[in-house]
Amino acid sequence: VDPLIVAFLLTVSGWILVSSTLPTDYWKVSSVDGTVITTATFWSNLWKTCVTDSTGVSNCKDFPSMLALDAYIQVCRGLMIAAVCLGFFGAILALVGMKCTKIGGSETAKARLTVLSGFHFILSGLCCMTACSIYAHRITTDFFDPLFVNVVSSGRFELGAALFIGWAGSVLCILGGLVFCLSLSESFGGRQVEPGEPPRQFGRNAYV
Repeated sequence: VDPLIVAFLLTVSGWILVSSTLPTDYWKVSSVDGTVITTATFWSNLWKTCVTDSTGVSNCKDFPSMLALDAYIQVCRGLMIAAVCLGFFGAILALVGMKCTKIGGSETAKARLTVLSGFHFILSGLCCMTACSIYAHRITTDFFDPLFVNVVSSGRFELGAALFIGWAGSVLCILGGLVFCLSLSESFGGRQVEPGEPPRQFGRNAYV
């Protein structure tokens, strides 16, 4: 199997996971347990905070103002949007630069485009991983802070499923991007004679 195809599948799968993390609901979650069942579930993401009762009915409230948000939420929003954009342009560059496509120019140009797409995917993975880590750090800090008072629910917020999806997508993007970057040395490992370049001839007794 061509390593570039494997890298493309890894990066595109990672980018899909990263993109799905942005609108996913459960970035952090807290439950209020009754004597028999869970009476209410409080959850929040980068855009809104919601509560779901035991009947499955959800009531949500969008964050009222971007300027009034906590700084870490604004940072996470910017990093996640950057991750999605970088992954999108990385996928386009990878399609143009792969050897199995007929666009992109010479082999040298296609190799450079492939490496450039690898850098895009690595940056995309790092942005998403940083955003999820910042958000998770805030959750864990509040969880273990004995003076923290949760005004939304009586419990403490815990890590939501969206964070784990984001971390998984980040790892796939970074791994695939590294394979794309390493393909540059493989492409130029065996140097090909460019059109119009005279072949080099060495005598039997030529020394380097």
